Order: sequence, then C-alpha cells, then structure tokens
Amino acid sequence: MFYYVPDVNRAYADMIDLMYAVPFGRFLRNSHRWAGHAMVITVCFHMLRVFLTGSYKAPRQFNWLLGVMLLVLTLLLSFTGYLLPWDQLGYWAITVGTNMGGATPFIGYQGPFAELLGVKINSDIRFALLGGTQIDAPALLRAYVWHCIAIPIIAGGLMILHFWRIRKDGGISGPL
Repeated sequence: MFYYVPDVNRAYADMIDLMYAVPFGRFLRNSHRWAGHAMVITVCFHMLRVFLTGSYKAPRQFNWLLGVMLLVLTLLLSFTGYLLPWDQLGYWAITVGTNMGGATPFIGYQGPFAELLGVKINSDIRFALLGGTQIDAPALLRAYVWHCIAIPIIAGGLMILHFWRIRKDGGISGPL
C-alpha cells in the first residue's frame, strides 16, 4: 500500500518498482501472493472438512452460511488482488468478470429479464463494478478499495461472528 498507487498509468510501473527497486520488495509481493493462494486453498479445505463431517447441520446452519459468505469474500479478495497490477492478465480478468456480472439475471444489462425489469446499461451491476461503461481508472480504484479496505473489514466482522458462533454452538466437533 505504501509503494502502490491505483492509477492506470502507474499501477504496473509501481509493481515493477516494488519488485526491483524496493528492498525485499519481490519477497514481500510474492509472500503476499502466496499467502493469498494458501488462504484460498485453506478455506476450501476447511469447507470440505465441515461438509464431509456434517458439521453444517443443526444447530450450526447459520455458521455454515457465515462460512459460505467468508468463502465468497476470500475469492473476491483473490479476484480483486489479481486486478491490481493492471497488466494484461488483470485487464482481461476484469473484462471477463464484469461481463459475467453484466449477464447476471435481473441485475445485468445483458442478462435474462433485463428488458422486463427495465435495466439500463448505466444502471446494472457491471456499471457499478466498473464505475462507468468502460474499463478505466474508476474500475482500478474500486478494485483497490474493495481489496484493501471494504472486503477485509467485512470479512473481519464476519470472522468475529463466525468464531463467536463456534463457541456458542459448543465448539468444533465431528458429525452431529
């Protein structure tokens, strides 16, 4: 966050500077990236364990829903972080991701039922994600804010609630 500016003209250059000009910058960037990969893998394995042991059953259904929300937030953290270098991979990832949002039923301009509900190109979910109709500076800034501020705060709150529910429901157990 100290060496990166979410600007379309500087983002890639800042990433290169971080890797080659900042002391231990390559180590910091790669450790952040690998920790993100490890987090996704760990959360997926945790969800698999909870599913296979049946720990999602009563009285823990609400905690299972919290876990699913945390899984989605983990994947969103991974996705938004993927966009921040603003290289070809990030550009095409945001292109594909927001086009998927634009084709979403009910809330996407190109999705089913959009005409029925009167969804316009400047009022759908893709417009909200990009901050406009084109992939440009507002999209990068939004990805940065979501990655560095919004999703971590939301995930932190949900984790507190998740851990409290584990204690309230009797701790970690096997099948119920």
